[in-house]
Amino acid sequence: MAETSTKPYLLRALYEWASDNGYTPHIVVQVNEYCRVPASFVRDNQITLNIAGMATGNLVIGNDYIEFQARFSGKTENISVPVGAVTAIYARETGAGMGFEVESSQAPGDVDEQATTAPPATKDSSSDTDDKPKRPALKVVK
Repeated sequence: MAETSTKPYLLRALYEWASDNGYTPHIVVQVNEYCRVPASFVRDNQITLNIAGMATGNLVIGNDYIEFQARFSGKTENISVPVGAVTAIYARETGAGMGFEVESSQAPGDVDEQATTAPPATKDSSSDTDDKPKRPALKVVK
């Protein structure tokens, strides 16, 4: 039997920590064919999602998927992302959080190529800071 990934446990713990401290938890997702997110909000194959209790309905951070309902431009959407596609979780107010590698087991086939090229792009803070204000600095944890 394969060992269970620590990633969903870390995501739940950091979500709880951020919520308990009055922060707004966000996740960054490397979008792939298994993600159900509004395409118009995806930039460079990534989307940042506010997963705070006040911004979501029916939030479940499971071992395989993170699922919830959220409003985008006034329309309620059912969101579902594989835990393996989450590249970071952080508190919006402080930037404190944790970065992750994209897990290839969640993205078979041609998506594996994205998984091997995506982490360097997320680490390059010089390109991110030019396009997006106040982007937190995160470290990839293996």
